[in-house]
Amino acid sequence: MATSYMDFTAPTAQFTYTLANNPFFRKDDRNVINSLSVNQLNTLGNASLLDIFLSKSNVVEPHIHQNATELVYCVSGAAVVSIINPFTKELLNFPIAPGQVANVPQGWWHYEIASEDNTHLIAIFDAPVPQVIFGSDILRLTPASVLAHSYCLDEAKVKDALAPLTETVVIGPPNSCNKPQMGVIQQITNEQMQGMMSQGMMQQQSMMNQGMMNQGGMQQGMMQQGMQQGMMQQGMAPSGMTGQASQTAQPPFVPGSYGGVYQDDTAHYPFRPIASDGYNIPLDYPFHPIPFLYRSWNQL
Repeated sequence: MATSYMDFTAPTAQFTYTLANNPFFRKDDRNVINSLSVNQLNTLGNASLLDIFLSKSNVVEPHIHQNATELVYCVSGAAVVSIINPFTKELLNFPIAPGQVANVPQGWWHYEIASEDNTHLIAIFDAPVPQVIFGSDILRLTPASVLAHSYCLDEAKVKDALAPLTETVVIGPPNSCNKPQMGVIQQITNEQMQGMMSQGMMQQQSMMNQGMMNQGGMQQGMMQQGMQQGMMQQGMAPSGMTGQASQTAQPPFVPGSYGGVYQDDTAHYPFRPIASDGYNIPLDYPFHPIPFLYRSWNQL
């Protein structure tokens, strides 16, 4: 929403800003995050963003935004946005390329890994100033004794493992890290992409099968209707239908967008047409044009 308290006639009203003037974090020349909030652009309203540049295998470390949803848009390069769904207890990995987005709901644990050099991401938030809690701060500020006691770990090993974490990482691995990371990160990225491709192919096949079944059912219904209309024109009623029943077998048609909506409490028709101003043609029941443009009520 807009800043209703803002005096847009005041000479202090700001309408443009250069993000490079407000660096949030800089690891090196190729791994930089610039930020924009209402503190830099006072007419911004309930929105903010991060301008993120990453080289291959670098990661915006695991973190949460406790006051905002994050929409990650890929401008160039490629990345994998990973989130943990707290309701299904699943780790979800979403590879994104230029023109694609991944959405992170407010408060969800997530991170982004660049799978190519010169990756450019824009993270958009629905808060005037996004807040963040980084995983490195959780690990380095929580006493090793508490971690060891909570999870039945060896306290000495916990201290040794977390000893290199002396400050907030933001973009990892830290410059002080001497361990080879490229191969490990690339392997993770490849596995994530392969998993997403397999999942996408399965979903596409499922949609095709569903569309074919819906289309087949519609064609069969049209054939049955034609036979019934022909028999009625000849003075005959179809088997199992006589008198008034044969005249009321067809549910009433209510004109509406995209061919209309069929009202029938007994039919339990599972699909509804997608609203479109470009289609308002009354069609004979049970014809429903382009079945893949219908959404299941159960999926809303």
